[in-house]
Amino acid sequence: MPLSVIILFAVMALCFIIRMPVSFSMLAASIIYFIVSGNDMGQVFTVITGNMFSNYIMLAAPLFIFTANVMNQGLVTDKIFKFCNGLLGKFKGGTAQVNVFASLIFSGMTGSAIADASGLGLMEIEQMKKEGYDDGFSCAITAASATVGPIFPPSIPMIVYAMLSGASIGNLFMGGMVPGVLLAGILMIYVAVISHKRDYPRGEKYTRREFLKFSIQAIPALMTPVILLGGIYGGAVTPTEAGAVAALYAIIVSVLVYRNMGAGELWKILRESARMTAVLGLLVGTAMLFSYIIALEQIPNLVTDAVMGVTNNPLIFLFVVNIVFLLLGTVMDVSTIQLVFVPMIIPLVKAFGIDLVHFGVVICLNMMIGLSTPPFGMLLFIVSGMSKTPIKKVIREILPMVIIMIILLFIITYVPDIVMWMPRTFGIK
Repeated sequence: MPLSVIILFAVMALCFIIRMPVSFSMLAASIIYFIVSGNDMGQVFTVITGNMFSNYIMLAAPLFIFTANVMNQGLVTDKIFKFCNGLLGKFKGGTAQVNVFASLIFSGMTGSAIADASGLGLMEIEQMKKEGYDDGFSCAITAASATVGPIFPPSIPMIVYAMLSGASIGNLFMGGMVPGVLLAGILMIYVAVISHKRDYPRGEKYTRREFLKFSIQAIPALMTPVILLGGIYGGAVTPTEAGAVAALYAIIVSVLVYRNMGAGELWKILRESARMTAVLGLLVGTAMLFSYIIALEQIPNLVTDAVMGVTNNPLIFLFVVNIVFLLLGTVMDVSTIQLVFVPMIIPLVKAFGIDLVHFGVVICLNMMIGLSTPPFGMLLFIVSGMSKTPIKKVIREILPMVIIMIILLFIITYVPDIVMWMPRTFGIK
């Protein structure tokens, strides 16, 4: 391996050790590579701007970010929570069940685990604490259920994966539907078992009239995923255009239907969405530059030859990739894993004949598990900080949920029809 490439990875590792932001780490390592290798520094500007401005797929990300922020600002989350509470609250551990089911509905609007945890999450945690649930369990189920967000469509991580791999966004979204529902289902089963074991209370009961009222009020919010996914798979809009439709619909619902968002709130949302988009744009831009260097030095070919020399069995390859990514998820954030490591193994995925859509859903679920895995899972810190609950309590409660999610991960890894049934039957050819 050339000295310039060794220096590239050494600088990257050093930046990670000193906790430099991922985007600046990749940019610093790439610039030093160009200096050491003697390649044209003009490529830094050309690669980043050229790829970013010509990438139609990435337009969807800021639109879904904006949609998530609008939903969290308005009464949308409150309407969803009351509807789900009326539907499931009467069962044992009802509010915890509502926590999971509401996340599944909310995931059809935003595609972000962070948006779910920080939006619905605080409301759910406070209600569960009020009813007598353990603090750690309230936070843990909130963090675990938030992982459904980027699996069930739409999904911001899947949009980034599609950009990196060339896989169809529409098929990725469709491939995530069944695993997303399964993930929510197994978490609800776990909640039912724990609720009976610990004698957690039933949720608040509503009369039929009250439930009907909450259902009618929630209809505009519940129509969001219907319009979004119906538009995509009905052929009316592309996934990118669907992001614009979702953003417009979110404004209409919040401003005209629920009437809880004025010009001041909208301006704050625009500013926050612009900030988050800038962060994502810098991440993606520097990742493109880093990927360009990786391709220039033919590192994927070296990795492919090395792995093929050890095994040519795709099942073993998938097992190793899952283990490695799960371990990376315990010490690194999702953006680092997705933007640095995924481009390196895409050629291997193709060489083994693994479907890019199937692999994309597997990797997205793997990375979402990382968000809830100690010691650096971001969702753990979000729910702990919001609720003022010691993080060690959250970790103790979430570990069984993480194990359950890992079991599901390996099931969808080795039973690809769970992911591929819908894309093959209804997907975009």
